[in-house]
This record gives sequence, C-alpha cells and structure tokens, in this order.
Amino acid sequence: MRPSSKVIVSCAITGSIHTPTMSPHLPVSAEAIGTQAIDAARAGAAILHLHARVEGTGAPSQKPEDYARFLPRIRDNCDAVVNITTGGGLGMSLEDRLAPALAFAPELASMNMGSLNFNISGAARKIKEFQHDWERPYLEMTQDFILSNTFTQIERGIRALSEQGTRFEYECYDVGHLYNLAHFLDRGLVDGPLFVQGVFGILGGIAAETEHLLHMRRTADRLFGDQYVMSVLAAGRHQMPMAVTNATLGGHVRVGLEDSIYIAKGELARSNAQQVEKITRILNELSIETATPDEARALLGLKGAAHVKF
Repeated sequence: MRPSSKVIVSCAITGSIHTPTMSPHLPVSAEAIGTQAIDAARAGAAILHLHARVEGTGAPSQKPEDYARFLPRIRDNCDAVVNITTGGGLGMSLEDRLAPALAFAPELASMNMGSLNFNISGAARKIKEFQHDWERPYLEMTQDFILSNTFTQIERGIRALSEQGTRFEYECYDVGHLYNLAHFLDRGLVDGPLFVQGVFGILGGIAAETEHLLHMRRTADRLFGDQYVMSVLAAGRHQMPMAVTNATLGGHVRVGLEDSIYIAKGELARSNAQQVEKITRILNELSIETATPDEARALLGLKGAAHVKF
C-alpha cells in the first residue's frame, strides 16, 4: 500500500440508510447537513462524504438542487475535500445517482465497485412508529433488493466523471469488488493512487471482522501494490474498533452518522463532529497524526477545490 505518515479522516454526514425516526441528531435538512459538515471539518475531517435529503421529509435525494442548498455554504466555511455520493438512495436509477456529481464536478465522488444484496430491513422491526410514511417501506423493501452496480454502470460513471477531473472513493463491500477495481485498472480506465474504501458490516457484504480486514488488505496489496491507499468504514457498533484497527495498520478511516448513529454503546451521537473528535482523540493518543485537507489532496492526487463547480 502507498505509505502515508498521516491518517485521512473522512466523515459521512447523513447517507441514505438511517431514517429521521432513528435519531433526532441525524441531519436531514440542508441547514443541518451544512452545519454538521462544517463542524466535522473543523473537528478534523479532511474529507466530507455527502448525500442530500428532501426538505421536510428527510427522504434521500439526488436532485442537484437539493445539494445546491448546502454545497456553497460548506465551500465557503471550510477547506475540506467534498466527496459526493453516486450511490444515492436505495432503488434510484443510475442517471439519478450520477446527477449531482456530474452537475458539481467535485474533487471526489464515491463509486460502488459491485452489485450486492443490501439488506437493512431489520431496522424496521426495531421501531413501532415512524415519523414519515416513506421510512418503513424504504427499509422493508431491502429484504428483496439488489444494489445494482454492473460493469456497464461502473464504467459509465467512471468515464463521465473522469472527464471533469473527479477522482473516486472506490467502495468495496467484499473481496470480489477489489478484483472488479483491478479489472478497470488493468484496462486503463482508472489509475493510481486508488482511494479504496473497505465497507464492512452491511448485511449482504463482508462482515466486520478483523480477519476480513486483513484479507482485504493483503488482497489489495497483491492487486495494486503501491498504487492504492485503503480507508475503512464499518456499520454500527463496529465503526470505531475497525477504524482504529485499520489506522494502526497504516490505513485511513471513515466515521459519520451515515455509518453509525451512536457514539458509544446505547448512546446516540449528538453530531458528526462528536464522532470525528472521538476518532482523532484516539489516534492522537496512539501518536498517529491526522491529515489536513491539503495533505489528503496531495496523497490522493486530487484536482483541488478551485476546480469544482459549486
């Protein structure tokens, strides 16, 4: 893996998995998303992974106008790298998923590297009453849902976004996704440094186990050599332990309310910044330095904030 003396901390602000009923602290308005993103950056996040929500209901949205409500404010109030999702909300078309990244040409965009069963239906069984009508059906439908990321879809997204200088957070939910990424590398459609985001703990993907992390890292070493860096995110209670493990191995980390709405066992996180503060404190106590946004840009070969369209 490409060596780095500092750990990049990414923060995924809201995502499209958790629903408003699950936590009163989940940012679902444009104002809250902007505020929590800025606060997370000030707490030490070098990269902000962003989704949008529908005003009023908090449902996932990939409409560029919903992103436009907070992107300029984030740009004007911090220097963090903006990373726009192309995963979007579950069940969205590829056209919808790509729309905001195509409109705003961010430095980074996420790119899921394979199709998978993506089951979060269990969350619906834990809640008796939801605030909004869309929440329960949205969760329950994932019992019979495939998150589609075919080779054709991936190639289309890579080609379209690469033309505007956007690079990628390659989200790999299982070992096979690393081989999919290697396929695109071998064809010359992507190049290093590859920013690999190992995703652990989603039902349908690889489990959040240390042995799996080590296997993913060894596989990436064989496939990519020094052409990649690996960050790790883990769902729910696995968030902090997996992040710390990867950091001690020389990798990078992602936290945020997209991945876990908790800060400790049974305690809801009050904000994204609280999670960023926790992981940076742990890393600092282990004498592991965290990267600034500009250091992250240099490590990942990004085009710079002056070349985005927001």
